[in-house]
Amino acid sequence: MQQPNPIGYIIGGGLKEGFRIRLTVPADQVQEGSFVVCDNGRFRYFGLITDLQLGATDPRFADEKSDRLQPAIQQALLGKTLFTTLDMYPTLLMDRGPDDPSALFDWQERVERGLENPGPKPVKTVPAHHAPVRQADEADVAAIFGEDGPGMFVVGQTIEQGYPVRLDLNKFVKRSSGIFGATGTGKSFLTRMVLAGLMQADAAAALVFDMHNEYGFDDLDSDKGTRVHGLKSLFGQKVQVAALGKGALVRGHTPDFTLELALSDFKGSDIELLGEALNLTDTASVTLNALQRAFDEDWFAEFMKLVPGAMEYDAGQDKMVPAANSVEVWAKANNVHPKAAEALHRKLARIHDRPYVVEKPAGDPVNAIVDKLENGRHVILCFGEYDSDLDYLLVSNILTRRIRQKWVEKTERHKTQGEAAPRPLLIAIEEAHKLLNPHLARQTAFGIIARELRKYFVTLLVVDQRPSGIDDEVMSQLGTRITGWLGDEDDIRAVLTGLAGREQLRGMLARLQEKEEVLLLGWGVKMPIPVRSRRYDETFYNEMKGRGGNGRSAFTERSLDELNEDLFG
Repeated sequence: MQQPNPIGYIIGGGLKEGFRIRLTVPADQVQEGSFVVCDNGRFRYFGLITDLQLGATDPRFADEKSDRLQPAIQQALLGKTLFTTLDMYPTLLMDRGPDDPSALFDWQERVERGLENPGPKPVKTVPAHHAPVRQADEADVAAIFGEDGPGMFVVGQTIEQGYPVRLDLNKFVKRSSGIFGATGTGKSFLTRMVLAGLMQADAAAALVFDMHNEYGFDDLDSDKGTRVHGLKSLFGQKVQVAALGKGALVRGHTPDFTLELALSDFKGSDIELLGEALNLTDTASVTLNALQRAFDEDWFAEFMKLVPGAMEYDAGQDKMVPAANSVEVWAKANNVHPKAAEALHRKLARIHDRPYVVEKPAGDPVNAIVDKLENGRHVILCFGEYDSDLDYLLVSNILTRRIRQKWVEKTERHKTQGEAAPRPLLIAIEEAHKLLNPHLARQTAFGIIARELRKYFVTLLVVDQRPSGIDDEVMSQLGTRITGWLGDEDDIRAVLTGLAGREQLRGMLARLQEKEEVLLLGWGVKMPIPVRSRRYDETFYNEMKGRGGNGRSAFTERSLDELNEDLFG
C-alpha cells in the first residue's frame, strides 16, 4: 500500500542539532511531537518534530503584509519566498540493506544468522540534502513500538493520526519506572490504567501502596461526576484489597484481609526515617542503638513497658527515687541521657498507640502478602483513615523491606540450588518524593530496590507530582517514564535526568495538553514519543474483562509484512 506523501525535504542540520526540513505542505498539517520518517538510500531515519520556524528568502516579504497583492501572487510567495522549516530530532535508524540485489541477498542471510543488526538502532549518520520526509504511518509505529500480542499494552495513540503506541510490559517490569505529572493531570487514572494492563497480562505481581484509597474499589471522577472502576471491580479475586488494623473498612467496603504490624517488625533504622515526622533530635539514634543492644528485636515492646518519670520510695535514703521500671533507670544503666530517652519514649508512643501496631498480631502480615503475590494475586494496601505521612512512611517501608528480603532469599536459592526463579514483583508507591528524597533514598527499602536494577526480580513504579523532590541517582535508574504535563522547570529537568536529547524534549514536555497527552520515554520504549492517552472508560473496562476492544486504531494503512517488504525488498 502506498506510503504517505512527503511533507518536506532535508535542507541541513546534523546529529547534534538535528535535521532541518523545508516544509512543502501547510504548516498547520504538522505539529510539535509529530513522528516522521526519512528514507534515504539504504537507511530509514525515524524522528520527532521538535520545532517549527517561519523563514523567508527575502526579509522584505516577511516584514510587509501581502494582503494588498493579488491572490495568485500571495500563493506564489507562500512556500517559495515565505516558508516554514522544521527541526527533526533523529532518534533511530533502520538499515534496509545494500542496493545491489546480490549484495542484498547476502546481507539478508547475515541478518537471519544474527551477524548483522538492521535496527532500529542509534543514528550515527545523516541523510543527503533534499531527502524526502513523511509522516510515519501505522506500520512505522508498529515497527518501533510493537504489534498487538502477549504483553503488548496500548498506552495511547499518536497525536495526529491516532495509530496505537504499545508498551512491552515484560520489558517494562525489568527496571523500575515512573509516572509523573502535575496535580490534576490525571496521574491516578494513568497509573490505574498501567496497573490494569500489568494485571491482565500477568507481567508481574503488583503490590500497590494506595495512600489515598483510589485503586482498589470504585471511585468517583470529581471532574465528570462519573463512576470509575477500581482494579478490584475489573479483576475480582485476582486483586486482593488489604487495610490497616483489625475491622478496618475502605470507602465503606470490607477488605479481603487486614494487616497488623508487630512491634518486633520495627528496627531502629525504620524509626530514624521518621525523623522529621516525629521531630527526632540528633541523640535519638544513640538511644535507638542502645535499645537494640539491650533488648535485641524486642526493643520496642520492652522500651514502651518502661514508664517515664516513674518514682518509688527508697526507705534507706528516705526519699523518692526513680523506679526500677522507669526510663531514667534504664537510661543510666545503658549510658544514655535520661532526658533524651524520655523524649524518644514520648515520641514513639505516637507509633505504639496506632491501632494497627500490636505486640503479637493474629498472623504474619508479610507471609500473608507474599503467599498471595506468589499465587497469582495482586495486593492493594489501602491506608484507610491512616493517611498521614507518618503512617505511609512507616508501613510502606517496613513491609517493603521484609518483602524484598523474601525475594532476595528466593533469588539466592534460585541461583545456588536451582529452584524456580521468583515471580517478578512490581511495587507501586505514591508520593514517591516522601520516600525517595535525597535525605532518605539511601536508607529506605525503596532506594535500595531502585539501585538494584532488578537483581532480585523486584522493581518500583514511582508515582509523583514533584519528581524534582526525588533523589537524582534514583531518577537516573528509572527505566521507563510516562509523564503528563509539568509546569515547573526543576520537575522537567528531573524527569529528563540521564536521557539523551534532553534539550529537544524539554519544550515538548512543557507543552503537553493536560489530561490528554503524555510523553513516553526511557529504556522501556525504543524512542521518546508524545501520545494521546487512552481513556479509562467503559471501552477500557470491557477490554480488561476480555469483552472485546484491543485499543487498535481505526486506521490501518500498511501491515508489518508490507513494511518489511519495503525495508528489505
